Amino acid sequence: MSVASVIVLIVIVLALLAALAVVVTLVGRRRAETRRAEAEHLRIQAAAQGSDVAASQDQAAEARARAEQARVEAERAEQRAVEAEQTLHVQEAHQEHAVREADRIDPDVDHRAEGYTPGTPDTATIPTTPTTPTTPTTPTTPTTER
Repeated sequence: MSVASVIVLIVIVLALLAALAVVVTLVGRRRAETRRAEAEHLRIQAAAQGSDVAASQDQAAEARARAEQARVEAERAEQRAVEAEQTLHVQEAHQEHAVREADRIDPDVDHRAEGYTPGTPDTATIPTTPTTPTTPTTPTTPTTER
């Protein structure tokens, strides 16, 4: 091979390498442009979902507020129930005290007996004489507290 052939061959190889470099660069640019367009499309979709996200945030905040309100109301209801139970216990204690006092002064009741339990007239087995009320009683309708 002559020097001229080698030079021509080198020039051809360099031209092919340059053409290959141009093709790789163009493909890279086209790929980059395609990815930019895809990224822009994804950004537009994300922006469109922004209103959905805001609506979901509002719904979540409202649900949290309702849950908090329900929790507070449940705590209030629990407190009312505890107070009602305390009132019941106090009333039961007053009733038992009154029954024990009545049994203590009643000569027909042995309140010191081993099996003694205080009882109201509706639960006691001791005969009692009927008494007439001093004031007429009228039935009342129960009211419910809301």
